[in-house]
Amino acid sequence: MTLSVLAAGSLRAVWPKIAAAYGQAVTVKFGPAGLLYERIRQGEHCDLFLSANIAHPQALLLAGYAFESGIFTHNELCLSIRERLATPERSWLDLLSDAALRIATSTPISDPSGDYTWQLFERIEQQHPGFGESLKQRALQLVGGPNSPTVPTGQSAASWLLNGDRADIFIGYQSYAAQPGIAVLAIPTPFQIRADYAFAVCNANARPLAAFLLSAQAQTILQKGGFLPLAPS
Repeated sequence: MTLSVLAAGSLRAVWPKIAAAYGQAVTVKFGPAGLLYERIRQGEHCDLFLSANIAHPQALLLAGYAFESGIFTHNELCLSIRERLATPERSWLDLLSDAALRIATSTPISDPSGDYTWQLFERIEQQHPGFGESLKQRALQLVGGPNSPTVPTGQSAASWLLNGDRADIFIGYQSYAAQPGIAVLAIPTPFQIRADYAFAVCNANARPLAAFLLSAQAQTILQKGGFLPLAPS
């Protein structure tokens, strides 16, 4: 039996190695986790759902669309910027405060990356009143929405947006490796948002694959792919 997996787009680069290590037939479709969640609720067949948040898998569990759910890895946000902007004199907050720079994000509600980014803006607002709210107003939601253009195959959102001159800064996951012409700035701990990735088992036949994601072999692959070690429960 070939398992059908719907997976968050940020797992696209690491998934082939996970599937190869698992060694059984799996078909996978990638997309913004919020939109995939809605597709499952609307009746699309899915044996295993891999989300970039815990909320969607838990909602499927509570609504009877899934048998079990659990966190299998973590991610963090970072700033991807055009390489020419990376100078020792400019901090990540200084760059965000520059009104001349275009800030791109994913789309809240449709994509957890957008939700996490809005949480980042709220943390900034707590420390710098008015700043976080201004970022929400300036942010260009260019990917991850129901009507967003599709990022070309083989490119990350950061590469497509920045190298295509669609934005100067992209706030997204740190698991994406830096691309040519792009520098990556870490977001410090007081502001950082941890993204919890979770699965929802929608068909009992997918339980072994869900369990494999928690194995040492799969965890090593995920960490080599830029994801964070699984935090103790």
